[in-house]
Amino acid sequence: MELLTIGAFARAARLTPKALRLYDELGLLPPAAVDPHSGYRLYAPGQLGRARLIAALRRAGMPLADVRAVCGLDPAAAAEAIDVYWQRVSADTAARGRIVTDLVEQLSGRGSTMSDTNPAIKFRYAVRCEAGTVRDTNEDTAYASGNLLAVADGLRGPGGAAASAAAIEALQPLELADAPAAELLATLAGAVQSAERTVRDTATEEHQPVTTLTALLRRGSQLALVHIGDTRAYLLRGGELFRLTQDHTYVQSLVDQGRLAPDAVAAHPQRALLVRALGAGGNQVEADLALRTALVADRYLLCSDGISAVVGQEALHSALGGADDPETAVARLVDLAYAQGAPDNIACVVADVVAE
Repeated sequence: MELLTIGAFARAARLTPKALRLYDELGLLPPAAVDPHSGYRLYAPGQLGRARLIAALRRAGMPLADVRAVCGLDPAAAAEAIDVYWQRVSADTAARGRIVTDLVEQLSGRGSTMSDTNPAIKFRYAVRCEAGTVRDTNEDTAYASGNLLAVADGLRGPGGAAASAAAIEALQPLELADAPAAELLATLAGAVQSAERTVRDTATEEHQPVTTLTALLRRGSQLALVHIGDTRAYLLRGGELFRLTQDHTYVQSLVDQGRLAPDAVAAHPQRALLVRALGAGGNQVEADLALRTALVADRYLLCSDGISAVVGQEALHSALGGADDPETAVARLVDLAYAQGAPDNIACVVADVVAE
């Protein structure tokens, strides 16, 4: 059997040599042989079918971890898995499309609900912060008021609790600040830099604590979202649950690169390893900032990974959607976390947007 060079095989499979080398490193498509003298990879013509399938799935945007799973199935099961994947992508695209439409209307001023001409709304909220079953201390902090919702999860030893509290305290002066809605993001960005300095000031010779932070600051119907770390924000709107934040973790970076399937994150041993947090890295913190418009009947959830790591999306949706008020929703979420063993501390805020 005549083997093909990596260049010839790449052209026949509609892949690049660089992609083939990556797939070899991942064990997804190893060559049939490697020249012992030159180190060149050589492929068998019979491998073209698998290579073309991989190429097609990658063009469709499927992560490499999912591609690996599909390639291990028989044709009928593979077809079903691809169909399920595309349904998931379509649903996610539709959800993102709605968010983009909201943003376009808000920024262009076309949507009457997306301006700040109807600020007569308020938050009705409930807060819980509980220690996990295997924790001696609680480094989480949760806070809610009429204008500010926030959760923070401190790390790295005894200073973690002080760091999470300090991060939220740095935002509290904004609750009553007389800044127009149009300046919300700039105002919040400055407060985050202040929070970074405050957290660094909690350091001692023995400990340099860090903390995550997720917060929503309200001006009328406008909400400014700030996020860094793996605390999360969710929105329940029109019966659908949307996740508003992206975890700044090592495993999420693997998912973004297509090296890990999303459903494998919870079991990964480095799930909690942060790549961004207040108090870590350089002097300028990289926080995610976004501007949203609150609508009456919206329900927001901000929580630490004491909830999000053990309570699945469907259970979150059910708990939030089935509760008549924030107090009931918070109680259900905490109960769900404890039912899963509550291996981490628990912080959550649930807030409803209601008319004044």
